[in-house]
Amino acid sequence: MRLELTGRQVAISPGLRTLVTDKLARVLRQVNDSGISAAVIVTKEKFLKVVDVALHARGERFLHALARAESWENAVNAACEKLEQQARKMKGKSQQRTRRGSKSKARQAAADALANGVEMAPPPKARRVVRAARYAVKPMTVDEAAMELDALDASFLVFRDASSETVSVLIGARTVSTG
Repeated sequence: MRLELTGRQVAISPGLRTLVTDKLARVLRQVNDSGISAAVIVTKEKFLKVVDVALHARGERFLHALARAESWENAVNAACEKLEQQARKMKGKSQQRTRRGSKSKARQAAADALANGVEMAPPPKARRVVRAARYAVKPMTVDEAAMELDALDASFLVFRDASSETVSVLIGARTVSTG
């Protein structure tokens, strides 16, 4: 990672450079070594030391922290703590994104459970979505619905049962009542 250390009204001592480098190494481990560059500006105000850090990571991600303290060590620690917090949040978001898409891990867990003799519940069957034209749900008998289904050449028909006033679905040759 490229480090650019700038001192405004401050001479950069080797001890200050070492302190900043060591603390940024902790942050760099947090972002899995994806840090490209860091710009650190140290400034001295009346009684306070100010540390401003901008870290550029892969994937056009930027982390920024500003800290003020009475000593350089406290200011650098506070700024790096803010960066670590941002890095943890960024890392959590990326891990959450990768967890969402991994179906192979579930399959691997099922295979491991079978190998160990643990019986697991079968996975839920995939639901099939059937697109159909819109039509009015008319009251009719089951026989009329069967004739209508044959005339439409569709796989199902939704109708209102004339005898019970419930909405029913006729699938192929059988009827499912919804209610």
